[in-house]
Amino acid sequence: MNNSATSDGGLRERKRAATRAAITAVARKLTAERGLNGYTVEEVCEQTDISRRTFFNYFPTKEDAILGHVDDEIPGDVIEGFIRGGESSAPGEISPTLFQDLIELSLKLSENMAASEEETRQLIGVIKKEPQLMLRIIGATEEREAEFARVLAIREGVEPGHPVVQMAVVLLGNIARKSSMTYFSDGNTRTYQELLLKNVSAARQLFSLPFEEPVPAEGRP
Repeated sequence: MNNSATSDGGLRERKRAATRAAITAVARKLTAERGLNGYTVEEVCEQTDISRRTFFNYFPTKEDAILGHVDDEIPGDVIEGFIRGGESSAPGEISPTLFQDLIELSLKLSENMAASEEETRQLIGVIKKEPQLMLRIIGATEEREAEFARVLAIREGVEPGHPVVQMAVVLLGNIARKSSMTYFSDGNTRTYQELLLKNVSAARQLFSLPFEEPVPAEGRP
């Protein structure tokens, strides 16, 4: 592929991502200030210097604009590096570094938290003001988890429904959510990275305890 064409494509995507992020930031700010019905799409367009048509090219509704776009939360180069980490294993064979790489991926993604922290706090305020958005957030979370499963499956050369992939999504997702809830709670003084590693260590301790698989009822004497 022509390097110039690749460069132009990357520049266009960065501009699109910047526009999406700007729309989301304004939508969250206005919702936190006035509530979901306290402003119009036109006001969002005015503050982001875009047309109404452009807004709807990016987001179908104000609610979607508030939640943001899944592609804007995970830098492509970070994901590409994570996927390359599984190249040493045969396709279909879970790579021995998967758990370590998942933690490092989580820490890399958390580096963006400082830049987006104010927007995240705005989103928390928005949810408190407009609790009906929780249903949308649940749907968005499921979409993000499905995308994460797809990335894991590509890395490991397995199907997204593979049990290790599914458990990685569930466990790491819930550890990240628990860490985020504590990080954004009133009075917290610890960094997100500290909280994440503490919770990962607790989970590892739990799963390292002795375990004997129960005998199914039909197999008992």
